[in-house]
Amino acid sequence: MSTLKVLDEFLDDSLTLPVRCTDGQVREFVIPGVSAEDGLRVQRLMEVGLQLAAGAEDIRTDVLDDAQELDLYRTALGPAYEDALAQLDWPRFRHVAMTAVVWITQGLEAAEAYWLADGRPSQQGPANREQRRASSRAAKSTPSQGSRSGTSTRPAIARARKAAQT
Repeated sequence: MSTLKVLDEFLDDSLTLPVRCTDGQVREFVIPGVSAEDGLRVQRLMEVGLQLAAGAEDIRTDVLDDAQELDLYRTALGPAYEDALAQLDWPRFRHVAMTAVVWITQGLEAAEAYWLADGRPSQQGPANREQRRASSRAAKSTPSQGSRSGTSTRPAIARARKAAQT
């Protein structure tokens, strides 16, 4: 039977984000891991948000009733909230907070992808070389679609010869 390493020996339970503040200085905002209860709350809020964005009709809105749950950014940033609020403009504050939310709900790799894509999901490509290669292989192995209009790609002469033979 193998014994696993103690989780604290390899798990980094904080997120450090370097940001240029309104005074022009680059500062690092350290966002500590949230409590299990807050992590579950952020996860539920994100799920509801995704359902709303997808146009779902049967949504549990009771997760939004608690005022504490409505303050997603404060929960996600924890003790870094006040410092970030005081030193950042809105676009940077929002990007820092949403990166923290992605980190809480999806992990470090997803947070890094979000951070580097400037918060635009369309800009987020495959996170690593293996995923990029797999994506490239899949694109190369996918057969191209035939004509959408129902016409063939055979030249008119070949079609005429075939019609004459029948």
